[in-house]
Parts: sequence; structure tokens; C-alpha cells
Amino acid sequence: MGEYRLLSTSGLLGYGFPEESLAAGMSRSPQMIGVDGGSTDPGPHYLGSGKCLNSRMAMKRDIQLMLRAARSANIPLVIGSCGGAGGEPHLQVVADIVREIAREDNLKFKLALIHSEQDKGWVKKQMRDGKVRALRNVPKLDDATVDRAERIVGMMGPEPFYRALDEGAQVILAGRSSDPAPWAACATRAQLPPAPAWYAGKMLECGATASWPKGHDCLLVDVLEDGIILEPTNPIRKCTPMSVANHSLHENASPVIHQEPGGVLDTTHCTFEAVSDRAVKVSGMEWRPDDVYTVKLEGAELIGYRAITICGTRDPGLIGQFDSFLDSVRENISYKAAAFGVKEDDYTLTFRVFGKNAVMNSREPVVNTQSHELGILVEVLAADQETANAVLAISRTNILHVDFPNRMCKEGNMAFPFSPSDIACGPAYRFSVFHVVEPGDALSRFPIDYENI
Repeated sequence: MGEYRLLSTSGLLGYGFPEESLAAGMSRSPQMIGVDGGSTDPGPHYLGSGKCLNSRMAMKRDIQLMLRAARSANIPLVIGSCGGAGGEPHLQVVADIVREIAREDNLKFKLALIHSEQDKGWVKKQMRDGKVRALRNVPKLDDATVDRAERIVGMMGPEPFYRALDEGAQVILAGRSSDPAPWAACATRAQLPPAPAWYAGKMLECGATASWPKGHDCLLVDVLEDGIILEPTNPIRKCTPMSVANHSLHENASPVIHQEPGGVLDTTHCTFEAVSDRAVKVSGMEWRPDDVYTVKLEGAELIGYRAITICGTRDPGLIGQFDSFLDSVRENISYKAAAFGVKEDDYTLTFRVFGKNAVMNSREPVVNTQSHELGILVEVLAADQETANAVLAISRTNILHVDFPNRMCKEGNMAFPFSPSDIACGPAYRFSVFHVVEPGDALSRFPIDYENI
């Protein structure tokens, strides 16, 4: 085949898109419709907790429009990294939504569920066999870290999608996958070269973000033998050589070398050519297969329970000496927490001061703030929620009442926007597994279940 047309609806399932953009894309006769369902960008909470990144309501709206369009045109609907993190709980939530829509709309199709959660015993065996290695700035993986992980997922490549399509699946829902993999699978299965297929996936997984103005919207990509042509379906947006080149640099340590399951996409020699006032052709990408197939592993572990409060001050006398003020607050918190049996080692207290250095903390190059007001996010992390709540309550009282030199107003130097002011956030997680494994083959760790809906 000399050309294969792919349609992406947005940058992430549940982010939404205009119905008119979907209709415009479908009028161009795409051969596949899809959306990326997840990312590690929102942090480890979703993988650790098993909760979805976006609301069920938002995901259902997007899926219903896509499913109706795909079934009407008799083309595959493919969603990777379902539910945000791509674990088994996330996959099942999205599968339940699809079944519900099918009942409501009286739709019939073959559904494939591709699972990505990994057995901890298998991971440990691979470690013992020397098949696991750490990514940059990550310690070597050990048994204790594997045991502490709430769940571990593998990031699948295009091969499981390829198999599901070969076995007649019309709707494919996958656990954690490389963002471009679903798109690359459909294009390479249509006998297009891997280099443009993977590059198409890099564009499509973010929806119309490669266009200007940016927004969560639909993008149409034609995969060719020698490159790709991409165009947003919404007439208010357009792809330009600059917008596409700019987008192609994101999310990698190197702006041009992109490691994927099974190989490397090299965009060093890409050229960007406007083929209309709204469409761009990209060519010159290269694909180099790896000698050994690897899969990224992602895992998250519980690190405690979090409580927060938010307040602000506009007192110029306080703002001028805020660092020393926070030192006094910390001392008071430590003393008063110890009074009810909580030692400093039992919690982590963090002040994020917006308007001063909340974003960069100690790396902030601006030493003297010019802000006329400061916002303070107070965070306490402890081994249990009760302790976190208790220390936060003491923190809130002290940031409100601790004295400072030349204070003119003896009360009310902090304003709290909410009542209750204290927010118990529940369990907190961190990424603990960011490693690659040699699975032996590209398919065995991603079993597929089929349903006739």
C-alpha cells in the first residue's frame, strides 16, 4: 500500500474535542481512528492508586463519539494506555465504558483487551538473569523495590496491536503502551515503512498539538512510503513547518533520537515542507531496529499519606523577612508536634511559596522577590493520614500566629481561601520502577483477551 490515513481525536482520552472536527476527519475516509489514553506526565498517583486520570464522564463522551464513527465507517478504533496509567484497573474501567456504550447504541463488534501488568515473580527472574537495567538516574532494581510496588506495567510496542488486528479485532483497548505504538502498528501492518509509521505516531499521540494555535483537537495524518503529511481537521488550526518541527522535539533527552520498543526513530535529517496553507509534509526520518528487543517497566510505590492547606499573605513586613519567618514556624511546629508524640523524623514538612520560589525552590536565580503577595502551599507527608492531618493542623495554626519582628497586626496576616482549610489528600506515591527489560519477544508479556460485543 502506498498510503495509509490515520485520525487522532485529541492529545488524551477524556480531554475532549469538537464534534465538528471529528466529522470533518471522518469525511476524509481515514482507515483507523484512535487516541492516546495515558502518560506518566501526571505523576505516579494514578499507577499506584489504580485510579483513572480523567473522569469517567469525560472518557465516555469521547469514546461514544469515536466508537459510533468507527463502527459506521467499519474501521478500527484503537486506544493505548487506557485510563491514564494503563494498569489492569484502568483498562477495565475503559472496557466497562465501551460495553456500556455498545448496549446503549446497540453496537456489535469484536473487542480486544491487551493487558500490560507484569508479574512480580517474572520481573525478579529477569533481574536474576541479568535482563533488567536501569534508565538514567535510576538505581539498580532489587527484590524489595519490586515487592513494594503497587503494580508494575510494561510499555508495549506495536506488535500486540498488530496481532489483535490480524485476529479480527475491531475495537482495541490496551494497557500501558508506547504512545506512538498503536499508530505505528496500523501503518506498518498496511506495509508502510516503520520510519514514517513511527513518526506519524509521534504526531498523532498528541492530537492537534502539532498545529497552531495548539489545542485538544483532531489531527489527520497520511503515512507515505517516504514520509507523512499531517493536517488538523478543524479549520481554525493549521500545521506549519515551524509548528510541526517544534512539536517533534518534545519529551526526549535528545531532540532527534527517540528510543521506542524494538528500535530507534532518528529525525536528524528530517525536512518540513508546506504542501498547503494548513498541511505539512515531513520526510527524511530513519528507523534503526535494536539488536535486542526491550520493554520499559513502570512501577509506583506508596510513600505515605499527604495533607495540605493553602494560604496567602499581602503583609509587606512579613514578605520582606519570609525565610526567617518560615524558620520560626518550623521550630514551633517541631516543638508542638513533639508534645503529642510526633517526632521530626515522623513527617516531611514542605512550604511551596508561590511568588517567591515555589517552582524552582533552591535553584531559583531571583533572590529578592518583587511580589506584593505570596501564596503558600503547606504540605505534610507522614506514614499515616492521622499523623499527616495532625501535623498539618499545627502547621496551619503556626503559620497564622507565629510572631515576627515589627509585626503591626497581631492577627490575620494569612488569608485562607477555604473552610475547612485542611485537605487530607490520602495516599501518596512515587515512581520506583523506571527500568527496561529484555522480555525475549515482543508479544509474550502482553496477553490479549477477545470479546464479541
